[in-house]
Amino acid sequence: MITNTNSLRKRIAVIGSGFSGLSAAAYAAKSGHEVHVFEKHNQPGGRARQFKTENGYVFDMGPSWYWMPDIIEDFFSDFDYKASDFFQLVSLDPQFEMVFSKEKVSVPEKNSEIRDLFEKIEPGAGRRYDQFMQSAQFKYETGMKDFVTKPCYSWLEFASLKIAGSALKLDLVSNFRKYVSGYFSDPKLRSLMEFPVIFLGASPQHIPALYSLMNYGGYVMGTKYPMGGFYQLVLAMKKVAEKQGVTFHFNHNVQQLNTEKGKVTSIRINGEDHEFDAVIASSDYHHTETLIPESLRNYTDAYWKTRTFAPSCLIYYLGVKGKIPHLKHHTLFFENELDDHIDCIYKDKKWPSKPLFYVCCPSKTDPDVAPQDGENLFLLLPLAPGIHDEESLREQYLMKMLARIEKHTGESGLLSRIEYKRSYCVSDFISDYNAYEGNAYGLSNTLSQTAVLKPKIRNKKIKNLFYTGQLTVPGPGVPPSIISGKIVAAEVSKLKIN
Repeated sequence: MITNTNSLRKRIAVIGSGFSGLSAAAYAAKSGHEVHVFEKHNQPGGRARQFKTENGYVFDMGPSWYWMPDIIEDFFSDFDYKASDFFQLVSLDPQFEMVFSKEKVSVPEKNSEIRDLFEKIEPGAGRRYDQFMQSAQFKYETGMKDFVTKPCYSWLEFASLKIAGSALKLDLVSNFRKYVSGYFSDPKLRSLMEFPVIFLGASPQHIPALYSLMNYGGYVMGTKYPMGGFYQLVLAMKKVAEKQGVTFHFNHNVQQLNTEKGKVTSIRINGEDHEFDAVIASSDYHHTETLIPESLRNYTDAYWKTRTFAPSCLIYYLGVKGKIPHLKHHTLFFENELDDHIDCIYKDKKWPSKPLFYVCCPSKTDPDVAPQDGENLFLLLPLAPGIHDEESLREQYLMKMLARIEKHTGESGLLSRIEYKRSYCVSDFISDYNAYEGNAYGLSNTLSQTAVLKPKIRNKKIKNLFYTGQLTVPGPGVPPSIISGKIVAAEVSKLKIN
């Protein structure tokens, strides 16, 4: 039995140690509370876990794009640290390469060179790129500093003069595709601008133009990589939390939330009940609500069925013998039509016939993630959540992706050079994370699922149960998840207990 040693502070349980859970735990402990994190796996990180193979490969299981570095730096600054206290961050040049049907485009590290690239592809586009990014900077500074930091109980939270006066400039109601086409005509440039919002979980025509802020947070601020892998951020946040007094419990699966008179009184973990004053669920929102009586849930199963979820994905972790000289750290294979692939995710709910996919090869930057004569490949293909993902289908798509990598790089026989292979798909997201229909990125950031219209961070019938992470505010992504944890920790600190 875990007990409290100081009656003046709250005993808080955090379920899950993904980025939102790590953030919530650190901030809650900083406020003086006794915080325990319960993680069903044997290591922290959730979707951002890492694993190592016997033959020397080190794979980040999830996030690989280190964007919006200032938001991540803000977390460390709040605890009087810097990211550099924990890991070395390097800038990628090029930031990434995008492969089209007849050519490829590498996006350079420096913003001035990106501007020149746009001008070279489409005369006049350099000036329009500057205008686009000037507007995107305003959205970033207003959106990421003010708009996304609200608990979103009510629209009145956005009634400040600064936010209200910025409403039109934030482009909340115009769609991203139309917005981008107002600046650029060349389809390659449009794809370069549209791709960052794909993982927000909807077609660009259904995403608010507000999210051009991602272009600024990526292209202008640059694409970074933490040496040792993205997992270094997980380990750093865990250390920060522990410095605040947080206790982590691994291989601890939360099975039930026991309630009485509108409160969680205890939580059942590995068959034993533990009493807490408040619970923060960084676990899957829908799954968390299955741990309480149906009458006390915020949302019904019918509600979740009407939500638009971001994609799931097929991932392959590959250890390849020998180097692949013409492959960059980040490569996007966009030879096929974006809308065709998106329709397979959101309309047809089927495996795409002409897929787009992404390859991360961190061994291009980091020699420690692969043997000396090997390459570390992370292949990701976005998919509709909830579809069947048997091994034979996974293998078919691996063959498709390998063929396109070979065509792009001029390599041959990649399949025979694979010395480590592991696939990860819809059913794995369900079994490992209890992810609703195996989604990988949470809810889509459509206008009807933005801010106050997202699932609430607080249970309406249980006053000491809170939710954090990619299914609530502010939304999917590593920086938003870190912000989500900070928001919910502040709300829990306001909670009055008897």
